[in-house]
Amino acid sequence: MHSSRRSFLKGASAIGAVATLGGLNTVSAETKPTKSAGLEKKGLARGLTLLTMRRNGEYRLGAKTSEGILDVKEAADLLKLYSPATLDDMLQREEGASVQSVVEAAMKSHAAQKLFLKEENIEYGPLVTRPEKIVCVGLNYRRHAQEIKMPIPKQPVLFNKYNNSLLRHGGTIKLPSAVSTKFDYEIELVIVMGKEARDVSEKAALSYVAGYATGNDFSARDLQFETGGQWMQGKSSDGFAPLGPYFVTAEQVDPDNLNLECRVNGETRQSSNTNDLIYNCSQIISYTSARIPLRPGDIIFTGTPGGVIFGGVAGGLAVSKEKYVWLKAGDKIACSLEKLGELKFELV
Repeated sequence: MHSSRRSFLKGASAIGAVATLGGLNTVSAETKPTKSAGLEKKGLARGLTLLTMRRNGEYRLGAKTSEGILDVKEAADLLKLYSPATLDDMLQREEGASVQSVVEAAMKSHAAQKLFLKEENIEYGPLVTRPEKIVCVGLNYRRHAQEIKMPIPKQPVLFNKYNNSLLRHGGTIKLPSAVSTKFDYEIELVIVMGKEARDVSEKAALSYVAGYATGNDFSARDLQFETGGQWMQGKSSDGFAPLGPYFVTAEQVDPDNLNLECRVNGETRQSSNTNDLIYNCSQIISYTSARIPLRPGDIIFTGTPGGVIFGGVAGGLAVSKEKYVWLKAGDKIACSLEKLGELKFELV
């Protein structure tokens, strides 16, 4: 009985993933063995900038290189090497070292040169599609706490989003205008976990990280604050977690000293540095892992700096009165995070 129920739920989950993300095959890599099974290399990738692209009716793992964007699956097939098919597979199976081997071999191979694509010609997919957990930290920049007139939290404020909220670079958010009118941007550094973390120390915490990405914790403020403080409602509509365009491996990034900026229709609204975080990445991971086990592929939105629209409405410091206008259909959002690339999306 229990076995049958588990099988049913597993199948339903797979169907739901395909339906939510546009009917693309996001689960085949989990269920179909590769030709090079048994050649997997475990461990975190180093020195890579990765992305997800849509090719031939499925999401593919791509590597951004000096030669262009490498289709990692095609390169692995050509070079008779093993590679996980997607970034989710790489993270959750801890097979970053396999991807690194394929990319390094392709860069040296004359035959593989035909596999490099021009980035302007690729179609981006969601950076990840099925993390087990999307953890978010609220009220985690000092200036942001000041602008909305809130005290500094005595511990990290955690909430969650769901996989339906994941959105690709260059995507669109269809605003749930029937239930909300107060839409707001929140540029954020996103941590991507690479190893299982349970009750880890602050000193060791960053060694569990696979990499980082640019994200936006898009919010419906009326649903967040005018429904009895039910943050989940204001944070989890379709597309409310834009992420990308890149996943950058951890050793290339100092997460506690990165410039970040958010622009609306070309106008700068947020400009700060992660050194203004109240709880830095090590502290967030240590605190969270003591309460919620973190697994490979989980992602953590670390909080947003000052300059959000809600800050202005609350009598804040960072934006002028003419900018206290909630986002609307037609607005274009751009989020730049040092070393991690520029994430763009628009509202409809």
